[in-house]
Amino acid sequence: MRTSLPVNVPLLIARRYFLSKKKRNIITIISNISMVGVAVGTAALIIVLSVFNGLEDLVRSLYGKSDPTLVIAARQGKSFPIDTLLLTKVQNTPGVALLTEVIEDNALLQYHDRQMVVKMRGLSENYFGQIPIDSNLLAGDHRLRRGEREYALVGEGVQRELGVVLDNRLAPLRLLYPRQEPGRKTLNINPEKAFNEETILAGGIFQIEQHLDDSYLFVPLTFARRLLGYGNRRTALYVHVGASFKADKVKDDLRERLGQGFTVLDSDEQHVSLLKAIKIEKLFVFITFAFILLIASLNIFFSLSMLVIDKRKDIAVLQAIGATEQLVRQSFLLVGAIVALVGAVAGLVLGVAVCWVQQTFHIVSMGMATSVVDSYPVKMQAADIFFISLAIISITLAVSIRPALNAGRMQIRENL
Repeated sequence: MRTSLPVNVPLLIARRYFLSKKKRNIITIISNISMVGVAVGTAALIIVLSVFNGLEDLVRSLYGKSDPTLVIAARQGKSFPIDTLLLTKVQNTPGVALLTEVIEDNALLQYHDRQMVVKMRGLSENYFGQIPIDSNLLAGDHRLRRGEREYALVGEGVQRELGVVLDNRLAPLRLLYPRQEPGRKTLNINPEKAFNEETILAGGIFQIEQHLDDSYLFVPLTFARRLLGYGNRRTALYVHVGASFKADKVKDDLRERLGQGFTVLDSDEQHVSLLKAIKIEKLFVFITFAFILLIASLNIFFSLSMLVIDKRKDIAVLQAIGATEQLVRQSFLLVGAIVALVGAVAGLVLGVAVCWVQQTFHIVSMGMATSVVDSYPVKMQAADIFFISLAIISITLAVSIRPALNAGRMQIRENL
């Protein structure tokens, strides 16, 4: 009659096999290689995912300098008509502190004998109450209107490309836009009648983010209306949410008030394609490194299989004194779990240490003179560590289950 064994026997057996110093053979070597592989894979996953988190935060911070809290745009088409009723409906929404009217479209910018296509953004006068731009001005004044005179803010890349000089009244900026004639679908072939043309002085140069710097021009809303012929149409309304209100709540209220004809976008939704691309890259990197971790963990499978063969007599003795198939199976599963756990903890400590050093001392630089930050940004997230742990647990079970099952099925008679 078999005697019952203590419930903690599987853990004691697994610990004994893991810590045994009697024989330093090929099994021990393979186990150590397994631990090193899991440690390196875990550390690499933490470091790489933290870099992607840092890049995502960097994108948000860069665009956050020029992004309004919320943007209202037409669901279909690039513009929509505004009236007092619409503006009042938006302004009376709880949480809306400031509302800016916007007209944005492509235009041809000429300066002396140079020209380029720019994104012209026409803004009502309260825009800089939403987006403080003083810290991003390289030269000049941020005001788009000074007295009766209109001024443009020029991106640093545009200014460099065209050689724009500020407040040059002898050579103002010249902007052209295709003239839209009622009832006519094609462009007039007469150059004098084909384009609307307006001139404006450059009042300041901004440097916010490369995409904006290289292609954008900020002008007064009245100037954009004249050049583009938009009348009472706008391409967007920028909303600044009060400090005591949550942007998500205000966004939901605006969507309910404005109906299906409008979209209301928060900061992330304004750059959804870019942020989605970063998340997809991060996902594929996670899958790739998890696969590498699986390859490294195959050594656990081989070491456990060899351990089962090496410990056949021990298994037979355990079965003879009352060990069940489940107890034997659990013992060898725990051996694989201990190997993986030691490697994972070592990798976790190493990965967190490397990220902390990079965050604190900025050792690894971007290696580019034109980069917006000097060193690689990193940001550790608890969710990443959770999913890495989940992946390690799943991989360990996958590679350990077969040798553990084989150990549990051994016959006493054949091994004693």
